[in-house]
Amino acid sequence: MTLALVKTPAEAATRPPLLEARGIATSHGRTPCLRDVAFTVGAGETVSLLGRNGMGKTTLLRTLTGLAAGGPNASIRFRDAELAGARPAAIARAGIALVPEGRGIFPNLTVLENLTLPARPGPSGKREWTLPRIFDLFPRLAERRDNWGDQLSGGEQQMLSIGRALMTNPDLLMLDEATEGLAPKVRDEIWATIRVVAATGMSIVVVDKNLDDLFDLADRHVILAKGEVVFEGSTADLKGDPDLVHRWLGV
Repeated sequence: MTLALVKTPAEAATRPPLLEARGIATSHGRTPCLRDVAFTVGAGETVSLLGRNGMGKTTLLRTLTGLAAGGPNASIRFRDAELAGARPAAIARAGIALVPEGRGIFPNLTVLENLTLPARPGPSGKREWTLPRIFDLFPRLAERRDNWGDQLSGGEQQMLSIGRALMTNPDLLMLDEATEGLAPKVRDEIWATIRVVAATGMSIVVVDKNLDDLFDLADRHVILAKGEVVFEGSTADLKGDPDLVHRWLGV
């Protein structure tokens, strides 16, 4: 059964596209996870990716970063370069960085090593995100620079995962479950950090369950259900339709 797209905001068309994905049809074995998904991110835009557990959010991010195959008809264009079928390393070099669910830091490396290992200029050659800037953004990482990755708290690990992604100087930052399992105070710090990054003009995609924070942060929201896009719209669109929120996001 095909799920109908609810709304498409007119303002989404006003931003020059950075990422344009079409025909994404990712499967796990014989089980389809995404069905002909289209997903776009404008230059300087922050997009929230919403949906209940198991609806395809993580799979979409993994597909866009080359960690899962998008299907035979998939197109993933980033700055007019076709990335469908490219290796994850090539996609990362093109300017897309992923902060994965579970953080994925190296437990047997220090904070400093976790940050410096992936460091490189962005696609344009700029190094706007440097070690001093990351330590300014996350003073706690500076304090713990010589600690091993597995000696950090969950919040510190998330800070390290975000800092590591920024050290690649990406044009598009994707965060999967940005604040899951974190204490309220740490969640507030992470949201404040994401707002700082967004204010630099970087494009961002955020997966999270905290609607109030996403309403304050995101320019546009996309909801996935059963591997299909069922809503695409602004915060005003989503807030103005509580029945839709309950239908696709309610427990």
